[in-house]
Amino acid sequence: MERKVKVVQYGVGKMSLYTMRYVYEKGGEIVGAVDINPNVIGKDIGEILGTENKGIKIVGTEQARQMIEETKPDIVIVTTMSLIKDVQDALMLCAELGVNAITTCEEAFYPANSNPGITKRLDELAKKNNCTITGSGYQDIYWGQLISSIAGSTQKITKIKGSSSYNVEEYGIALAKAHGAGLSLEQFDKEIASVDRMSDEDRNKLINSGEYSPSYMWNVNGWLCEKLGLTIKSQTQKCVPQTYKEDLFSSTLNMTVKAGDATGMSAVVTTETEEGITIESECIGKVYAPDEFDRNEWTIYGEPDTTIVVEKPATVELTCASVVNRIPDVINSKPGYVPTCEFGELNYRVKPLNEYIK
Repeated sequence: MERKVKVVQYGVGKMSLYTMRYVYEKGGEIVGAVDINPNVIGKDIGEILGTENKGIKIVGTEQARQMIEETKPDIVIVTTMSLIKDVQDALMLCAELGVNAITTCEEAFYPANSNPGITKRLDELAKKNNCTITGSGYQDIYWGQLISSIAGSTQKITKIKGSSSYNVEEYGIALAKAHGAGLSLEQFDKEIASVDRMSDEDRNKLINSGEYSPSYMWNVNGWLCEKLGLTIKSQTQKCVPQTYKEDLFSSTLNMTVKAGDATGMSAVVTTETEEGITIESECIGKVYAPDEFDRNEWTIYGEPDTTIVVEKPATVELTCASVVNRIPDVINSKPGYVPTCEFGELNYRVKPLNEYIK
């Protein structure tokens, strides 16, 4: 592609500070921006970025269709919510208009195993209009490609076990609430943990109805199984509240989480496969105490055992860089809803993004 890659930013919050800057730094251009916050609508994105004006005004969601039709972007970056049902309107709009889209929505990493209905509708519409929809972010490497690469150097695998922690303060109020931060233990049990106590039959009914709320690792385990060629026999999830001995103030929730109340949760997803390999993955999202930090640790058990630990990863920046580096893969992809496990390796882009477009 001889011209710059044209990008629309959908959601102008914390994550967009990085995705928009990274697009510019990788030789692309932002041609439009969308948000629901009346405090930012009408502002130039340069004001959000803390730079000179870019000549791009943020519009409300009711103007998104017209703006996308007029600007004709190559791709839309959606950085809003964590569940596919909450970003489906933005993704459906892109699919309807035949515009590629990539989202940081965690469920969108592999939504077929948690909301097959929306995934199917997006896939059919994207194929009809010749565009690609996908999800990417931190998990693309640190819960996905990194693990499959280690597996490629292993003779025999019996179990894959992973754990990753992150500070919910960095990702906005929707994510913090989804992790139960600020709830009493009784409220946590009723609103979040109770979902885990259903039968497989009831869970499948909920999944097929589009009402299931998966933890992030639910979709990661599905991604890993497809990437590694494993056949899922069963999959379960257990959410456990995290607490702290002292009060913690959450700027995101604008409240003090009392000692003993839920600061967030640990969600453990266990997947049994027909091939005899178990995947047990845990994500810990909570309001951090002063001495806590992000950590990502995975072990592949077999011949040989291998453990990899990443301490204090810059999770937000890594998420946004992964999304921007994936842009050429999305544009070059076959149409449909295509998870990144079908794209191949995520590469560093040393040249402007347009030079990777076929």
